[in-house]
Amino acid sequence: MAEQSYTMPEAMLYSQRMAQLSKALWKAVEKDWQHWIKPFGLNINEHHILWIAAHLKGATISEVAKFGVMHVSTAFNFSKKLEERGYLSFSKREDDKRSTYVEVTGQGSKLLLEINNHYFDTEHSVLTGSLPVRQLYGRFPEFIELMAVIRNIYGDDFMDIFEQGFRNMDRLYGQEDNGPSQGAVGALAGEAEELSREEKDGVS
Repeated sequence: MAEQSYTMPEAMLYSQRMAQLSKALWKAVEKDWQHWIKPFGLNINEHHILWIAAHLKGATISEVAKFGVMHVSTAFNFSKKLEERGYLSFSKREDDKRSTYVEVTGQGSKLLLEINNHYFDTEHSVLTGSLPVRQLYGRFPEFIELMAVIRNIYGDDFMDIFEQGFRNMDRLYGQEDNGPSQGAVGALAGEAEELSREEKDGVS
């Protein structure tokens, strides 16, 4: 076994600092997130599952659980609730009948777009707390070191999906004019309408 380059006190202090900071930050994140989505009748797990399914475009329940950092049973149960409300659809595939796949419906896509468009309707303490950093350095914190730690814990696939999702959001809500890209928003709305029509045709 290779000799450790750090001492036990260093390791303990680092771990405890990470634990305390993570817990404090999550409490604020959780409160902000809950207040943001509450008017739409979703909880955090449901919104997260919808977001993951939208960006993976045909994910298995196992993938939703992995990228949502939740137990498989949690991912399945909340996905079923979303299906019952018409936001997700379940399917099997001929080449993989053991796995259950979920996809966002047209109604689900519309809901996600509406939630995003109402982001500023509620207060966001994490955003407010980060503004002095942005004013000082000209950008929000980028968490480069933290992302490296997460990549080492959860793997490249996890971070690839993480980055893909936020690239999609960046395209939709372009930063050049500090507001939504109307072309991209229109495209997403059109996609949601098309999905809705396909679903109605399938029912009729």
